[in-house]
This record gives sequence, structure tokens and C-alpha cells, in this order.
Amino acid sequence: MTASDDDTLRDSSNARLAEAAALWPVVLAVLLLGSIAITGALAIWHEPLGPAALLGIAMSGAGIATWALLSLPAALSLAPHQRIPVLAGLAAVLAITLSLQLDLSPDLPSGSLRVAAFVLGFGAIILAAIALHPVRAASLAFAVSLALMVPVTAGLGMAAIAAVLLAALLVIGVFRIAVRDHEQLAAREAQEHERQLATRLVREYESHGTGWFWQTDRAGCLNYVSAKVAQELTALGMAPSGRRLVDIFRVDSSMADTERTLTFHLSARTSFSDYSVRPAFDTGADRWWSISGRPMLDDLGRFQGFIGFGSDLTEKRRSEAEITRLALFDSLTGLANRQRLRLSLDQALSPAQGPNTTTALFLLDLDRFKAVNDTLGHQCGDELLKQVAQRLQRTVGDAGLVGRLGGDEFQVVLPREGNRERLGTLAQLIINALSQPFFIAGSSLSIGCSIGIAIAPEHGQDSETLIRNADLALYAAKADGRGVSRFFRDEMLAGAQKRKRLEDDLRRALGEDEFHLVYQPVVSTSDQRIVGYEALLRWEHPTRGAVSPADFVPVAEECGMIEAIGEWVLRTACAEAANWPADVRIAVNVSPIQFANPALPAIVTSAIASSGIAPNRLELEITESVFVNDDASSNQMFKTLKGIGVRLALDDFGTGYSSLGYLRKAPFDKIKIDQSFVRGAIQAGNRNAAIIKAIVSLANTLGMETTAEGVEQQDEIKLISELGCSHIQGFVYGRPARAEDVRAQLASGQGSATPVGHRFSRANRSTVLRSARLEIGGEFGEVRIRNLSATGVMIDGVDFTDEAVGAEVRIELVENELFPATIRWISEGRAGLEFTRHFDMERLSQAPSRVVRRVS
Repeated sequence: MTASDDDTLRDSSNARLAEAAALWPVVLAVLLLGSIAITGALAIWHEPLGPAALLGIAMSGAGIATWALLSLPAALSLAPHQRIPVLAGLAAVLAITLSLQLDLSPDLPSGSLRVAAFVLGFGAIILAAIALHPVRAASLAFAVSLALMVPVTAGLGMAAIAAVLLAALLVIGVFRIAVRDHEQLAAREAQEHERQLATRLVREYESHGTGWFWQTDRAGCLNYVSAKVAQELTALGMAPSGRRLVDIFRVDSSMADTERTLTFHLSARTSFSDYSVRPAFDTGADRWWSISGRPMLDDLGRFQGFIGFGSDLTEKRRSEAEITRLALFDSLTGLANRQRLRLSLDQALSPAQGPNTTTALFLLDLDRFKAVNDTLGHQCGDELLKQVAQRLQRTVGDAGLVGRLGGDEFQVVLPREGNRERLGTLAQLIINALSQPFFIAGSSLSIGCSIGIAIAPEHGQDSETLIRNADLALYAAKADGRGVSRFFRDEMLAGAQKRKRLEDDLRRALGEDEFHLVYQPVVSTSDQRIVGYEALLRWEHPTRGAVSPADFVPVAEECGMIEAIGEWVLRTACAEAANWPADVRIAVNVSPIQFANPALPAIVTSAIASSGIAPNRLELEITESVFVNDDASSNQMFKTLKGIGVRLALDDFGTGYSSLGYLRKAPFDKIKIDQSFVRGAIQAGNRNAAIIKAIVSLANTLGMETTAEGVEQQDEIKLISELGCSHIQGFVYGRPARAEDVRAQLASGQGSATPVGHRFSRANRSTVLRSARLEIGGEFGEVRIRNLSATGVMIDGVDFTDEAVGAEVRIELVENELFPATIRWISEGRAGLEFTRHFDMERLSQAPSRVVRRVS
């Protein structure tokens, strides 16, 4: 009867009012009938009508007002707490009028009329009480009003006491019922809230989640499936409603955790969990679900069917497939990656394949790929790798598995293949395919590849060994000029093991003081004075003896020791040069790895400061290979070194990546002409002299000194001087010497250099043991040839006098062909002949079979 914000309470009150409204028309009919009947009877019998008419009108009015309150729309729009008090008041009025009207029954003239009036009045009371019962306040008002009317109509007495007592008991009962109603209402409200919450959650889960629900009847037919799955199954070609569960889903046999079928569980009425299922009917779509189910039992334990839930596994399966693809395939090229290649190789080498099964392994490395990345960028490099992968797959086809190890390295596993001829042919096809131009971003690119080949079980019975040996074969292919394939050989492993032992010894050598320096003089061509020395590293191994720098320097560069060794050489050379005259320079070689180290200027500065020599006495010799990655850092390094005050020399000019652009950008003080141009320059018809002269002219124009390396013969000194070189370095002025010998040399000769090499250059000679005919003065005789060169020949078995020197002769070098020559010397039965024209040494291959040739 009070205002409340509780929707459930308002809804319950409205429901009770509606229940009372449903029965009230009957009560109203009885009220009208009773009023009319009593009033009519009194009128017929000429009794007083006033009180009866007034009561009838009041009772009928209360009944009609109650009906209007309960049924008319205007009243229904009122809140329950507004309608219930009004209804309680009308109920009280109705109770009073019914009591008074019932009290008029004895006034009727006939006994039967009195009984009928009493029945109608009492019946109206009962019907009104029943109709008002749902509305507790109206029911109490009606009952209490009836009880209070008893003393009015019957007087005080036992009847009044009984009525009041019954009314009190009724009030207590109604209150207890009301309390119970509120408790039940609260319970129903909680249950309804839970039901609505569960319904909302289920709908939300079904609509937006991956899960769904299903239910079957006793026969295993689906009578409920979440809407989204039902729609999907219908779209796939099977409407699930009414279908047997096993006709809709079948267990995915590829899953190891679903050994039993759905039919088994449905028949045995046992629970199952997380079964991976697919559509049991034909469909072109790949769909997977996971379902769980359990049997439903009623309150009596009778089986009612299955109920369960499911979830969508399709995206999970696709994600797992993608993860597997990423784990086993290269993301850039789509080829097999390192892991899959290893698995494939292990499988091919497995003993299960049979004892005599062969497997070949190709390791490929692209040639000149780095240049593509450096010049065109990594995006073009990636596109090139994709095209390489396509060509590899087309070339290899079904013969093997092609994969990418990373970078520009590829691998091909060829199971059950060991024929060298077929493998060599396939390798050449791959090389040819990758040597064809690639067209990327409007550019034509040409690369190549080198291939190392290993065959199991000949070259290894396990993956590690086979891969190692194929890598050694690839290393050999690169060393042989690239663009070729090489099969693994045992000596390759021996060479690698030798390099490894050399590396281990090299690491120990620096700490054990096994290195020492020797110094080769650099002599000025203008005054034959020593202007400096080049420091050369030597290694005296305790068991191997002297190890050539050509053997250990590349190893030091590969294993990362060249920087430590180079720093030791720099500091030692500067320290020993501090004991020389102040005008004698010291030259130290700097490797490209040292040059790339940003700390090089600091190391150079420290070595100069520690030794105390002037910076301009130190000359750093740098090879052209430092320009391979020509960039701003190289320019900055040159600028920093020149800022220290040291001299810079370009070593081995003409043998590497020679470019005039280097001389334009790099601040060199000297160019060192490689010894390959010096050797043979003195020979007639050789172009090396012209090349030396051109280099000297270029250097003079740029204000640079020139040093000719590898000068060994004294007659070459004059040539080099005439060609304009400012300095000479080579064995012609002696072998490289230790520091103490250098000090002695500088002290004894006061810095002058004395040639010690051969006075005259000689052409390369071949020792030949054969007989030949010699013509002199028109007469022929047999002689023996001892050695032969392009310019002359030494013979023995002659008996010439000294007067024969200068005589013209002809000698048979090739069968039936005489070459003119002049006798230059005679000694102890031997003679030296100088040819009038150069002899082509390649023609020796045409000599008779009696000739035995040995190159010396």
C-alpha cells in the first residue's frame, strides 16, 4: 500500500489486482441480483422500501466502483499503491452494506423468501471474499468490516465476541500469508534474475563467442542447436533440427585423443569431452568443432537424451597450420626453412630407409648478391631471393627438397640419389639457371652461385657430418673462382682441420712471443740511399718452423685475431724505428679489418706516443680492398689518420679494385706498384714497362711518390729509374733483416744501399734433357740441351774453343726446324746460346717423345 521502486513487487501487486478483476464481474452480478430481489420482494409485500432501496443502491454502487477500479483503463494506469487503498475502502463499504442487507432478511414476509435472501446475501459475502482474497489489504478490510458489523446487527454478546476473535485470527493468518508471499516473491525474483542472467549470458556466448550448445532427445536426434551453428550447418547443406547427431558430426580420425566414436557414447549413454569433429556429410568447406556431452536424467533417473556444448576449432586449426608453416617454411621465399630441411635430411638418412640408401646434399651460395643489396637496397634483394627460389624449384623439380637456410644460402636435399654424373649435371643446370639475368624494378641483374656437394653415406652418415662436408665443398667451389660445383674430398676436411690447428696455434703464438718482425729496405732511385723500411711479420713455430704469412694471415683475418696482431706489429715497429736515424721511415701494413675499426686512429696515436717517433716517419700501407665498401666512414678514417700526421701508401696498386676515383678521394702520399708489373718489364715486347710508366705519370701529376715492389735483378734498377719511379723495394737490395741487422746496416753504410741481386735478368727457364742437332759453319753435330728459355739455351757435349764465342749457329729445338742463335759463352764442355728471336715455349709440346721436360 506504499510506493515502491521494486519492479517485481509492483508486477506482483498488479498481478493480484488482475486476478481479483477476473472474478469481480461474477460478484457484481450477484450483488445486483440480490439487491433487486430483496427490494422487489419487499415491494410486492408492501413492506417499507426505503432502507432496502438505499442499501441496494449503496451495495451496487460499491460493487460497480470496485469493478471500475479493477478493470477500467483509467484506473489501470494508476500505480498499485494508489489502487489498493481505494479497493480496501470499497471492500469495507461492501462488507458493511452486505451485513446490513443480510440483516433485512428476517423482514421478508415469507419463510422461503427469508431463506433465499439469506442465501443470496451470504453467497455474495463468500464470492466477494474469494474475489478480494488475492489483494490482502482489501481482503482484511472486508473481513474486519464484517466482524465489526456483527455487534451492530446482532448486539453485544457471544456472537460479537466470536466475530471479533475470528477477525483477529484472520488478520494473523493473512499477515503470515503475506510474509510467505513476500518470501516466495523474493525467491522467485532471485530465480528469475538468475534465469534472465543465464539466458543473457548464453545468448551473448552463442552470438559473439566461439561456443555453442546442443541437445538431443532419447533417440539421439537434435532438438536444439545454437542458432549460429544451425545456420552454418544449413548453409553447408544439412539442416540439423531433427537430425541424428551422428548424421551431422563425425569424429576427426586424425586426432589421437578421440579414439571412440560418437555412436559408441550415444549407445552406451556415457559422457565424452573435447572430441574434435567435422561435418559427417559431404561439403567442400574445411570446418572443425570441439564438442562435449553428457546424458540427461529426470528426477526419477530416466534417460532423457544428451546435452552438451561445443566450440569452433576452425580458426585454431588454421592458426596451428599457419604456425606449422611458419615453423617449417621460409617466410620470404616459401621454401623449406632450416628446421624442415634438417628434418627431411634426418629422415632421408634414417636407418629405416635401408642400409644402402644414398642421399645427396647441395649447399648453394649466391655470388655477387651482397652487391645487389648494397647498390639497390634490401627490397630488391628480397625480390631477387624470391625469383632465385622460383628458379631453384623449377630446376630441381620433384628430385629433391629445396630450402633456404638464411641470407643468400640455399640447400637442396636429394633422397635416394648418389650418382655423381647426374648430380653434377643437376648442379650445372642450377648454376646455368641462376646465371641468367634477373629483371627487378626495371634493372637487369646478373649473379651466379657456387655449389658444394656431399653424398651419404660416402661423405657422412649423419646430418651434422654431411652438412659440414658439403660446406667444405662449397668453400672449395668459392676458392676455385665461384660459379662452379665441387664434390667433397677427404683432403678438404684435412685442410679445414689444418686451418683449425693453425688457428689454435695462432692464438697461442701472440702470448708465447713467437712472432718477430723483419724489415725490407726502401731505396731512393735518385741517390741509392735507404729512406725507410717496411715491417714484415714472421712466425717461428716451435715445431713447424717458419710459417709463411700467406698461410697464417688469412686465418688470422677469419678468426678475428688480425686486429690484435696488427696492433702488436704497429707498436713493435714504431718502438724499433725509434732507434733509427730520424730521416728513416717505417712502413706498416694495415688490413681492411683494422681499417674498419673506429679505434684505429687512437691505436696509431698511442703507438707513436709510446715510441716517441715523429708521426711523419710512420707510413701506413693500405690495400685497395678497403674501398670495396666505400662510404663516408672510409673518408672519415682517411681524414682522421692524415690529421694525426702519418703518411698513407696505397699498396699493391693495380691488382685489386683499382679505380682512379680512389686516388682522387683518398689522401695518399705514395703508390706502391705491385711486383707483378715489375717482373718481366725488362723483357722485350712486355707491356709492363708501359703500365709502370703510366702509373708513375699519374702519381707525379697527383704529387705522390711511387715505389716499385719486387725488384730482384740489378738491371731492373736502371729500368725502374728510367721509368721515373722514386723508390725501389725488393731482394735486389737484400733479404728482409732483423732490427739489429737494420741498425748495423744503417750505421755501417751511412744509409746507402748496395745491390746484391743478379746483374742481369733472365727469362724463366725449363730444364730439358734431350739431344738436338747443332749447325755451325755448315757442319752438323749432336749436342745435349740442359735448359731452355724464350731467349736462349744451355747445351753440353761440345768442344768449342774460346774463339767460338760470338759465332752464329742454328739449333734444332723442334723436330726438323732449326732456330738461329749466337754463342755467348763457353765453359767446361758447355755453351750458352742466345736466340736471334724469342722462342715460343709452348712449342715444346710438339717435341719428339724422347724429350723429358721438367719445369724449374
